[in-house]
Amino acid sequence: EMTGLGSLILEAAAGAAVPAGSSLAVDRDQFAERVTTAIAGQPLIEVMREEVTAIPEGPAVIATGPLTSPALTAAISAISGESYLYFYDALAPIVTQESIDMSVAFRASRYDNGVQDDGDYINCPMNRAEYERFTTALLAAETIALRDFEQEDAQFFEGCMPVEVLAGRGVDALRYGPMRPKGLRDPRTGREPYAVVQLRQDNLAGSLFNLVGFQTNL
Repeated sequence: EMTGLGSLILEAAAGAAVPAGSSLAVDRDQFAERVTTAIAGQPLIEVMREEVTAIPEGPAVIATGPLTSPALTAAISAISGESYLYFYDALAPIVTQESIDMSVAFRASRYDNGVQDDGDYINCPMNRAEYERFTTALLAAETIALRDFEQEDAQFFEGCMPVEVLAGRGVDALRYGPMRPKGLRDPRTGREPYAVVQLRQDNLAGSLFNLVGFQTNL
C-alpha cells in the first residue's frame, strides 16, 4: 500500500537497499541522505534547523528523540498530562568484513531464500558448548548505567529486546530467538548448527555487517 501511494520512505529504501533475504534492509547513510535530499528539495516544505521549545498552534506531528530537550519535554508533558514518555534504548553492534573468520563462518540465507546465489547473510555457527560459554559471558558482561527513571521502572520493548535481557529469560531463549539455526546448514558438518549469529550487510560497499537481533546495552 505504501509503495502504491508513492511513499518517499520506501522509494528511498529501494534505492539504498542491501541484500537481506526476504527482509528490506538499507545502507543507513545512503537512506538518510536520500530522505533528507528529497525533503530539502520539496518546495512545499520549509526546513528550519533549530531547537523546538514549544508546540505550535494547530495540527502538528511531533517526532522528537531519541532524547528530548527539557523545554520540549515540559511542553509535551503539559498537553499530555504525562510526566514521562518512555525511551527504549539499545546499541546495534557492527563489525568489519575483514574481522570475520570465513573458515568458520559461511554465507547462506534461511531455506535458501535470498537475493544472492551464495546467500545474503554471513552465519557464525556455534555448537552447544560454545553457545553455553557465550550466554554465560553475556550475562556476566558489564552494561551501560541506566538513568534513574529506568532503574525505578525498567521496561523493554518486546520487538527490540536487548540481547542480554533476552538471554536472562532462560538458557535457550537466544537459541529460539535471534540465534535460531532453523533453515541453515553448516557446510563443515552438513548439519544444522546448535545456534548461529547472523551477520547482515550494513552498507552498499559490503565492508560493514551488523549482528542481526543483537541490540544491546553492553
